[in-house]
Amino acid sequence: MKNIFLSAGLFLSQIISAQYNYPATPEKAVVDDYFGTKITDHYRWLEDIKNPEVKKWFKSQSDFSHSVIDKIPHRENLYRRMKEVQEMNGDSFDVIYQRVNTYFYTKTKKSENLSKLYSRDLATGKESLIFDPETLGKNTQITNFVLDSKAGKIAILLSKAGGEICNLRIFDLVTKKFLKDEIGPIWSEFAFEFTPDDKALLYTKMSTADPSSNMLLKDMKAMLHVIGTDTKADKVLASRQDYPELNALTEQFPSIYFTDDYKNIVLRLSSVKSESPIFVAPFSELKNKKINWRQIVKPSDDITDVFISGDKLFLLTHKDAPNYKITLTSLSNPAPDKATTVVAENKNKVIISIHNSKNYLYYSLGDGIVRDKYQVNINTLAGKKIDFPTGVNSSLSLNQRENDNIFCNNVNWLTPLTTYEYNPEKVDIVKSKYLNSETKYPDYSTLYNVKEVEVKSHDGVMVPLSVIYPKNIKMDGSNPAYITGYGGYGFSYEPRFSTRLSVLLEQGVVLAIAHVRGGGEKGENWHKDGMKAKKPNTWKDFIACSEYLISQKYTSSSKLIGNGVSMGGVLIGRAITDRPDLYAVAIAEVGMTNALRSEITPNGPNQIPEIGTLKNEEDTKNLLEMDAQSKVKEGVKYPAVIIRTGMNDSRVEPWEPGKFAAILQKDSASKKPVLLYVNYENGHFTSDFDVIFKEYADIYSFALWQVGHPKFQPVK
Repeated sequence: MKNIFLSAGLFLSQIISAQYNYPATPEKAVVDDYFGTKITDHYRWLEDIKNPEVKKWFKSQSDFSHSVIDKIPHRENLYRRMKEVQEMNGDSFDVIYQRVNTYFYTKTKKSENLSKLYSRDLATGKESLIFDPETLGKNTQITNFVLDSKAGKIAILLSKAGGEICNLRIFDLVTKKFLKDEIGPIWSEFAFEFTPDDKALLYTKMSTADPSSNMLLKDMKAMLHVIGTDTKADKVLASRQDYPELNALTEQFPSIYFTDDYKNIVLRLSSVKSESPIFVAPFSELKNKKINWRQIVKPSDDITDVFISGDKLFLLTHKDAPNYKITLTSLSNPAPDKATTVVAENKNKVIISIHNSKNYLYYSLGDGIVRDKYQVNINTLAGKKIDFPTGVNSSLSLNQRENDNIFCNNVNWLTPLTTYEYNPEKVDIVKSKYLNSETKYPDYSTLYNVKEVEVKSHDGVMVPLSVIYPKNIKMDGSNPAYITGYGGYGFSYEPRFSTRLSVLLEQGVVLAIAHVRGGGEKGENWHKDGMKAKKPNTWKDFIACSEYLISQKYTSSSKLIGNGVSMGGVLIGRAITDRPDLYAVAIAEVGMTNALRSEITPNGPNQIPEIGTLKNEEDTKNLLEMDAQSKVKEGVKYPAVIIRTGMNDSRVEPWEPGKFAAILQKDSASKKPVLLYVNYENGHFTSDFDVIFKEYADIYSFALWQVGHPKFQPVK
């Protein structure tokens, strides 16, 4: 690829809306030659996020957006209502573990914004506060935690203001104090665990804590830290540099854990690609200077998860089974191609995930709307369905090394989360006594309807669409409607109850979720049909679902709000550049709207398996098609657009949404507002409810204003 810098000078945008006097955005034209296709980028300079001029531009955009949004009435009412609905749920729980007769968990009280760490004595029922993260400073958040084997110490992963670059601290439950060890930087999603003697920790270390460094998510290392020692002495257990024989890619991160019996260490070279290389080594290798890793799974095996029990190696695979199957081979001599089938592929539903307790393997079987739970006895291989209530059932073990106790979260579109507990040896499913709060929700089923339909897309393929709407609406096209979708990484947009979306429903808004290709609702083929060359299916499916809402009189184009988040930035960005006439409003949240430049970001190489690389001509053609920014044309009447970015975002660099806002402000001829909503307290997301609700009260008020909702019209 060849870069040509056309102009060192600055010239201001030629087209400024007469109605919205946006902050001036200088243009500095750079032309890129993508295998013969030339694309001019006027806003490359915004990518230098540390530049004072760039910082000033973001601040001016933020101030301008708030000057517009602050004039919209009833924003505070939306915010307060979101808080009220959240409090109806009571307390909410997150990470949960059991040690002997005690539960440990993070919990956000209904009156608070951030989670704290608690324990509960199951014999007495007494709850105790262990740790409040804000004792370490305002906006400190608990991202994750793990316990040692005897519940003497807790390793807590901590972040700041929604950032995902974290540090690990060790809390002594006897002294109620932190040890001196401070381990990091660690990415928010990386696993860590204690060694069986509780004297050390396994973890994955990032190469840098600089969020704007190109090395942010590259060349990471699996490490062993002995508690009480200097982290500089931590032992490297796996890395690209120290273990070249692993053939690790620079963007793959080595995640490491012990088997439940502690006989083996498991290493996975992870990325956004689910089919990862997996290695094992005997536990005894930890004492050696270098681990002798043995590969048991290759990416070509199409295996997305494994579970090891003694010499049994269970495999979750889509090899010759796009809806997945579970097979069994031996750990000592793995032969995935000759493995015994334990759970056969279901032609109508997809095996989504597996996890285990001490004696059982559990798997989820879903169709994108309902996720049922099944169990398999690890020793006898006998299996059966667990009769949790209908809905999306997501389970985890409370302590897979000690017992068979699991907890299961059950949720639907209109049913807030309820947690159940289950043990296969006891058979009974019970609503958890301590992991639920008393709720005060109305009976949403009496207020709203849910309709699951399939919509014919551009190529005749039927796309699932979930529609949720107030029972008293008139089907005359006059209703505001909000449609969202994702379509990436094989992730399924399953039913979930959302506080903020429930408040939209209360405003008379129709909600729709398009289960577009690129997701996993219909198995691995559904995922592949929304990747690389087939990525246009993602936004074309979304367009087809949007047209369905209009044709069925749920709404009209003047009332339709389109939404996409993160990888969904491709979806919403290309939907409005393909069909600007179809939407009244677009909400693009922390979105990939400049796919052509994604690869140069710290998180960019991780996306290559999903969207391709500029080093390949065919992939480049696909990326050109995905890139929403370069599809914006001068003089086209685009919808009103609000573009959200978090300044602590390390997944999608803030400049990517920023550039999309700049070009839309310059080129849109609709005279509708284009706002860049900059959150300085947020990253890609945050766990702080106060930040979340304030943000969405602003964004939804903007959207409701633009679709003509009478409560949200500024006084002229």
